[in-house]
Amino acid sequence: MAKTFTCTIVSPTEKLLEDEVTFASIPLWDGLLGVLPGRAPIVAALGTGALRIDFPDEGSAEGGSRYYFIDGGVCKMGDGKLTIVAESAIPAERIVTAEAREELQRAESMRIEDEGDLEKRRVARERRAHAIEAARQKLRLAESRAGKGI
Repeated sequence: MAKTFTCTIVSPTEKLLEDEVTFASIPLWDGLLGVLPGRAPIVAALGTGALRIDFPDEGSAEGGSRYYFIDGGVCKMGDGKLTIVAESAIPAERIVTAEAREELQRAESMRIEDEGDLEKRRVARERRAHAIEAARQKLRLAESRAGKGI
């Protein structure tokens, strides 16, 4: 069995990674998925949270982990390749803690109109809840990775 697999991470605006990795911890819509070399094929919907990618510690490679904030999309594992197509993906080192705090405050202050269509209010509540959870996850990742670099 191979010791690594190819991992590609793309968002609508950029290709963030294409490299050999040893492990991936992926936030799915219904929990975390751990991926090791030789994993059976799978296609899954991404959720919101921290994506962790571990690199090999061989030869000139230094190993270690990289983290990304992921929000929505899909992932596919097959033929020794993991492809993550995220609606939003941000490397942890690009997340500014103060901006994440402001994003959380904005999400928490979102108002839901008391009048009008029940379906529209339900959708607005779901959007607000998602915005709050995404901002909390982003802030948690920024605070945990602060000062640690890549």
